[in-house]
Amino acid sequence: QLQLVESGGGLVQPGGSLRLSCAASGFTVDYYAIGWFRQAPGKEREGLSCISSSGLSTYYADSVKGRFTISRDDAKNTVHLQMNSLKPEDTAVYYCAKSRTNYCSGSSEFPYHYWGQGTQVTVSS
Repeated sequence: QLQLVESGGGLVQPGGSLRLSCAASGFTVDYYAIGWFRQAPGKEREGLSCISSSGLSTYYADSVKGRFTISRDDAKNTVHLQMNSLKPEDTAVYYCAKSRTNYCSGSSEFPYHYWGQGTQVTVSS
């Protein structure tokens, strides 16, 4: 059974860091593109980052470029999102998702068909 499970969220002060993990089962992450999204209260879900199946191509939204880094651990079938220099506006539920394709398509949700349950990230002093 295909499953994505996020972890690593929590409460962090502005300027701090968190590392989110997306553990996949039922498929291998090096066959498909994997994306990270977030949704803040009252806002639409936002596409943040993506890593292609080869790992050679990545995408970052302007809102996180230079602060967030996506990576993959094929041995653990897991994708990570390292988040640095966190801001209060980064507060949201963060989701990972599996694409139908092996390439990244910017911030669009369209290619993604399996989603994790989400992990809460709160940035506050």
